[in-house]
Amino acid sequence: MSKIVLDASAVLALLNQEPGSQKLTPELLREAVASTVNLAEVQAKLVREGGDPDEAWELACAPIAAAEPFTSEQAKSAGTLATQTRHLGLSLGDRSCLALAMTLGAPVYTTDKEWKNLKLGIPIHVLP
Repeated sequence: MSKIVLDASAVLALLNQEPGSQKLTPELLREAVASTVNLAEVQAKLVREGGDPDEAWELACAPIAAAEPFTSEQAKSAGTLATQTRHLGLSLGDRSCLALAMTLGAPVYTTDKEWKNLKLGIPIHVLP
């Protein structure tokens, strides 16, 4: 099986056991990666909710097989995607997730429904 990329929203759905997160089976999660930008988003949310920063980081990384550093190539792709995704209001974190998936040629998982409208040459799976 090849890698899959999780958006911050998918990681949070897993951590909170939200509906749809069960679609991310143990088999899929063995190959799951996330951008360090998205993991920072997850950690920030957990810390804002009162979590310890170190524990929040461990929780953010727990569902995935690897944290992928945000490279200069991905930064350029994320910046380039700003024009293409402006109408959907995607954040830098969203675009960094998509840039990682595009770099890896991997499917991406998110809970952000507006991503269904993107045509980027990668499979985009929206969790309900």
